[in-house]
Amino acid sequence: MSILLLSSEDVRECADMANVIPAVEDAFEAYEQGTAQMPAKSYVELAKYNGDFRAMPAYMDVGDWDAAGIKWVNVHPDNPDKHALPTVMGTVVYSDPETALPLAIMDGTELTMKRTGAAAAVATDYLAVEDATTLGIIGAGVQSYSQVEAISEIRPIDEIVVSDLDDERVEEFIDHFGDDFTVRRGDIPEAASCDVLSTVTPVREPIVSRDDLGDHTHVNAMGADAEGKQELADEILLEAKLVIDDHAQTTHSGEINVPYAAGRLTDEDIFGDIGEIVVGEKDGRIADDSITVFDSTGLAIQDIAAARETYQSAKGNGSGYQFDLLESDR
Repeated sequence: MSILLLSSEDVRECADMANVIPAVEDAFEAYEQGTAQMPAKSYVELAKYNGDFRAMPAYMDVGDWDAAGIKWVNVHPDNPDKHALPTVMGTVVYSDPETALPLAIMDGTELTMKRTGAAAAVATDYLAVEDATTLGIIGAGVQSYSQVEAISEIRPIDEIVVSDLDDERVEEFIDHFGDDFTVRRGDIPEAASCDVLSTVTPVREPIVSRDDLGDHTHVNAMGADAEGKQELADEILLEAKLVIDDHAQTTHSGEINVPYAAGRLTDEDIFGDIGEIVVGEKDGRIADDSITVFDSTGLAIQDIAAARETYQSAKGNGSGYQFDLLESDR
């Protein structure tokens, strides 16, 4: 039985954002409607190596299609210095739900960046002002690129303000996007006053204050992915229409985890899940809204929805490498 092996380059080429965004939106809808299964992320702690493995399985049925798979991802902070490897790496096994046959094994690191950008785009579509043309980026690392790629698909972005302490990262970012957008470096208040703001930093102390934001800024809080991390001041979270992707994950390791654990923010301060807005159970942006915030931790359903789109595209254009994992007569 032939299986498709997809490298990071294959995923980058085949995970077209125009298709990944609606797939991730479908995943949010399926999760909200109860037609998706997503067991809690499980951890294998590796104290000996200062790292861990994380298993993220999911299945979803959106009516026209269904998909299943698992992402196996690590966090090893010592990798860059000791082994010249990334801190985070991932592999996705995408399977046929009917037969359980693995259809593809693909790079999960690139896929994670794509689906994370797509999640921000879905939230931006429902929560940002319709005529948003300016995008602020705080943190010019690799994830910032997919934020621009995705958000510019659903809003007419023409100006980007990027803020980062690393001069080289800022220059690389400006060089990359300078032909397609007006891009300039700014401080945090300049970036945060844009129509849409994406924060993609690993900080453990808030760096964005309420005064930094514009009157109607929508914020995609993407950086917090572990206990103790927080990019936005409590005042922002308490004032905003606050939307999350998953209650268990966001309260444990999302943007709201610190004030939630301290009791400064409660369930009463959370407007709802993004899935509730996607299916129409709750409103997205309305005329009376000022600032809105999407707390994104990243869900396995997003990975598998994006994996399906990547697989379909790769199969259609002949990308990747075919190999046999199972004997066909068994």
